[in-house]
Amino acid sequence: MPGSAHGYRAGVPESAEPPSTWRPVEAVLLDFHGTIAQVEDPVRWVTSAASSLGTALDRGRATVLADRLTTAGRAGGPRPHRVPAHLAEVWADRDLSVAAHRAAYEGLAATVDADLAEALYNRLLMADGWQLYADTIPTLQALRARGIPVAVVSNIGFDLRDLAGQLGFADLVDEFVLSYEVGRCKPDPAIFWKACAALRTDPERTLMVGDSPADAGAAAAGCSVLVLPESDPGKVHGLGAVLRLL
Repeated sequence: MPGSAHGYRAGVPESAEPPSTWRPVEAVLLDFHGTIAQVEDPVRWVTSAASSLGTALDRGRATVLADRLTTAGRAGGPRPHRVPAHLAEVWADRDLSVAAHRAAYEGLAATVDADLAEALYNRLLMADGWQLYADTIPTLQALRARGIPVAVVSNIGFDLRDLAGQLGFADLVDEFVLSYEVGRCKPDPAIFWKACAALRTDPERTLMVGDSPADAGAAAAGCSVLVLPESDPGKVHGLGAVLRLL
C-alpha cells in the first residue's frame, strides 16, 4: 500500500524513519467515492432507475442489465473494458466538464439500454444513489471537534456540494476541491496544492486519505498519504485510522 514522503505506510510510521522527522497532521484531505461513500448496489441502481420511468424489472432481468451496464462503464464503478470511439473525447474530459461527465456515462449506458441511460445517470446525483460508510460521519465529527480542517478532493464532473448536503456531511467539510472546477485531476500534484492552499495548511502537515493510486499522488505534492482498501457500502471503512495519525 502506498506510503508517503514523510514515513507513513498504510497509516503506520515506518520504523526506519527517526521520530524527529515525523510531521504532525494539521489538516485532512479526503477522496469522495470509495472513501466517504459508495454507490448503491448495481441491481438496486437499475431497478430504481427503471422505476423512476414507471417500469418494474424482475430480479433476473435487473441482474442481467446491471452486469452489462457495469461492464460498459458505470460512474462510481469499475472503468469500462472498452470506450467506444464516439465517446473517446468526452471520456477523456469526463472529470473536467459537467457536460462531458454526463455525456460519457450516459453514452456508455446507452450502449446497453438507451431508454434507461438518463435515469441511470440521475441516480448519481441523488443521495438515494449513495451510501455513506458507517464511520464517515463519526470521523468527520471527531476531526471537527479537534479543530482539524477538512477538504474533499475529488475527480468528478458534477458539483458534489448539494449531494454532500443531502448525505449529511457538508457542514463537516471546510472546502470542496473538485477536478472539473480547478481544471486538474488527481494524481496531478496541483490539485492537492490547491486543496492545501484552500485550507491554509502546509502540504507537509496534511494527510490525504483515499482508495486509489490517484489519491496516493498526493505524496508528490508533499502530503502524507493513507490509502484504505475498498469496503462494502454502509460498512465501517477504517477511517478511524485518520484519528490515530493526528
